[in-house]
Amino acid sequence: MTEHEVEAFLESERVVTCATLGRDGWPHLMPLWYVVRDGELWSWTYAKSQKVRNLERDARCTLQVETGEAYHELRGVMVRAEAVVHRDLEAVWRLGVAIAERYGGAVLDEAARAALRSQAAKRVALQFVARSTASWDHRKLGSGY
Repeated sequence: MTEHEVEAFLESERVVTCATLGRDGWPHLMPLWYVVRDGELWSWTYAKSQKVRNLERDARCTLQVETGEAYHELRGVMVRAEAVVHRDLEAVWRLGVAIAERYGGAVLDEAARAALRSQAAKRVALQFVARSTASWDHRKLGSGY
């Protein structure tokens, strides 16, 4: 995919799978909702989750966003990244609002924002700083596969 196609793809899809490395060296895969900020993927999760523990030990991770059912429909983006864990309550809350609005499809009212503020105290924001990106779009293969 071109850079523009990658940007549009990431804006249109809804789930990123995040692979971190467990203490035992085995990959730990988890799906996350995300937003794109200045070309970077951002997500939030519980501060005590296994993925956060893994990222605190080793910030390297691999992200994948993919779609398609049949082989000729497959497309996706893989990002090798380093995760930055943000714990500032205001920053975590603002990210939670952005994610909730993206997935809810509407601006949140004050009650919903207040509910997210209480959740933010238990969460962290994850900023994924890309080191390399790979993409694929099997729709471009035509019948040549």
